[in-house]
Amino acid sequence: MFVVIRFRVPEAEQAEFAVRLQAAVDVLRKQKGFVATRAGWNVDDPELIALTMEWENIGSYRRALSPYEVKLTAVPLLSLAIDEPSAYDDLPDFLP
Repeated sequence: MFVVIRFRVPEAEQAEFAVRLQAAVDVLRKQKGFVATRAGWNVDDPELIALTMEWENIGSYRRALSPYEVKLTAVPLLSLAIDEPSAYDDLPDFLP
């Protein structure tokens, strides 16, 4: 399962945001069930940043948000995300 979280970050704030994003990802990588992550800018709108994380399953992702260190580091950053559904399940039969 994967999570796609988008942020709108003004260019003047992106350096600070990048530091906070790295800290959040570092904490989340330590959680059980974490598989991989990527981040990138939208090619048409440089203020739009996406964070994609892959987890073993939805339970792993949800449990990963509970530890104190995650609540202190990652959750405040994730709360700045664009308010939209973010968890997606794989469609193994959709794209073989």
